[in-house]
Amino acid sequence: MPEAWQDHWPTWCVFPERSKGHERALIDAVQEASRNHRLCPELPDLWRALQLTPPHKVRVVVLGQDPYHGPRQAHGLAFSVRDPLLPWPPSLRNMFKERSEDLGLPADRPADLSDWAGQGVLLLNSALTTEAGAAGKHQNLGWENAVVHALSSLCAVQPRLVWVLWGKSAERVHRDVLDRLQGNRAEDLCLRSPHPSPLSAFRGFFGSRPYSQANAALQSWGGDPVQW
Repeated sequence: MPEAWQDHWPTWCVFPERSKGHERALIDAVQEASRNHRLCPELPDLWRALQLTPPHKVRVVVLGQDPYHGPRQAHGLAFSVRDPLLPWPPSLRNMFKERSEDLGLPADRPADLSDWAGQGVLLLNSALTTEAGAAGKHQNLGWENAVVHALSSLCAVQPRLVWVLWGKSAERVHRDVLDRLQGNRAEDLCLRSPHPSPLSAFRGFFGSRPYSQANAALQSWGGDPVQW
């Protein structure tokens, strides 16, 4: 884990050898999947989102649920695909479609969202790992609590954030962060809509205009817009 993030995460995430109980079981599952070449993302990419977006640069938090589980898809950034030869996953395709409608940009852009991360967009899944061909394999094993811990700590150093909350899972994580803080994040902007998945995108994701709304808030706070 990048040094800048270490104080924000539970100790067992930074020093897995100190894990015990449920956290030990998760670490064992991650390590076994890695040994069997089934871990998504691969172990070197586990903290990719944190490497590209240090705490002091976070301006927007985009919460995913868990990594893609197809071959060569996941690389540590929520919704992102690094391999340019792979087809876009359906959720990412819908994100780009809404981006095009919202900002008047061409629908075609790289599926690798590292450029967003480099501009202060934290692309974080609530479960950081899964296994090949098994969506949600590592959900409810401890990652979610660690992510809530980290985001709550992040709020202590970032007085204003844009939260992009697509779907119930993202809203649940955000609600748990607020519960943990026991305070009012009145200056934050929360952009809530259904998930961009084909199962829900037509229920309100399309037309929600998250990109322009996020940029309007950032600019009103004196910052630069994200080049989505």
